[in-house]
Amino acid sequence: MQQHLFSQDCKEVSDEDKNEKILEDLFRAYFSARVNKRKKTSSMQFELNFESNILELYDEIIQRKYVLSPSTCFITNKPVKREIFAADFRDRIIHHFLYNYLSPIYENQFISDSYSCREGKGVHYGIKRIDHFIRSCSENYKKDCYILKLDISGYFMNIRRDLLFLMVKKELEKRKDKIDFDFSLVIYLLDKIINSDPTKECIVRGNKEDWQGLPKTKSLFYSKNNCGLPIGNLTSQLFANVYLNDFDHFVKKDLGIRYYGRYVDDMVIIHKDKNYLKKVVFEIEKYLKDNLCLRLHPKKRYLQHYSCGVEFLGSIIKKDRIYVSERLKGNFWEAINSANMEIAKEEKIKDCQKEKIVSQINSYLGFLSHFQTYNLKKKMISLFNASAEEVFSFNSEDYKKIKALNK
Repeated sequence: MQQHLFSQDCKEVSDEDKNEKILEDLFRAYFSARVNKRKKTSSMQFELNFESNILELYDEIIQRKYVLSPSTCFITNKPVKREIFAADFRDRIIHHFLYNYLSPIYENQFISDSYSCREGKGVHYGIKRIDHFIRSCSENYKKDCYILKLDISGYFMNIRRDLLFLMVKKELEKRKDKIDFDFSLVIYLLDKIINSDPTKECIVRGNKEDWQGLPKTKSLFYSKNNCGLPIGNLTSQLFANVYLNDFDHFVKKDLGIRYYGRYVDDMVIIHKDKNYLKKVVFEIEKYLKDNLCLRLHPKKRYLQHYSCGVEFLGSIIKKDRIYVSERLKGNFWEAINSANMEIAKEEKIKDCQKEKIVSQINSYLGFLSHFQTYNLKKKMISLFNASAEEVFSFNSEDYKKIKALNK
């Protein structure tokens, strides 16, 4: 539970009370940070003496001696090839510490149709909203309407860190007299987190070959000076929304676009006039360039009649039905194949690998449960090695039901 962050009567708070609250909030951040991470090495090491470790972290930030630990860098290939920088566990605690303060403030400022890293407004909410927009704009498919889909080129790698820091600092300064957390401490930590370069002294996991095929525009190692946020941090997800928040309001208010939704840098606009959408692209390009030092991806621009459908967040939205994208089906198949290969080795599967596979399979089944995909799930589950259920102990309700019906 997030603590209420705004003081009712703005009473003066003693330094002792402030410090006590900081310590309480650090403990709260610790318990949030360890969710689904308790089997990670850095998490387990921290947990061995978590009380003394949190007190040590508390002393460091109070005395302004906090130093970030090196991040671990690696490549992940699903759902797409990405470069990930995983922060050390104690730094993750600071991420949650800041997130718990900032999220409630920004939640009231974000538009309803910004779908990333927000409670109750994730992938499935975004898919339903775009489907609703198409139906509304076309008056339930009785009139023409067109879909414009745009993508920002190398978004995370091109976020200006100094500009982002000033954005957040300015927003907090406006509320300085109303917030009940330690303003100067939060600004200090924001400076540390936002303006740090995760590539310095990072621990690279994997081989150089893992980076083959990854465009330089998607790697922090090739980012411009003072640019780029690491994909993988909780704060980066929040800041990705913060950086485009003014842009969202520009689209909705200045351009007067009613049917607009965005997931990170993937944006969709629906309008009855195709020519109007063509003009809008130039307005958007100009704003992004002049205000945020960003540009639209030249090869990821989609403008079609609604009857052609649109691919968005792992789905294909069409008139009669919402389908699962071919890429997601392929990724699901590869996850199953990976599980079968582990079994075929006839060696004891490590707990961490087992947990990863179970998490992937349950995640795909959970996503598919939002669509009419019974036959697809049945087909996928039938591809498992006969001993997969015994080895991995899948606990998905969908998995259990389909296996029961197939017996």
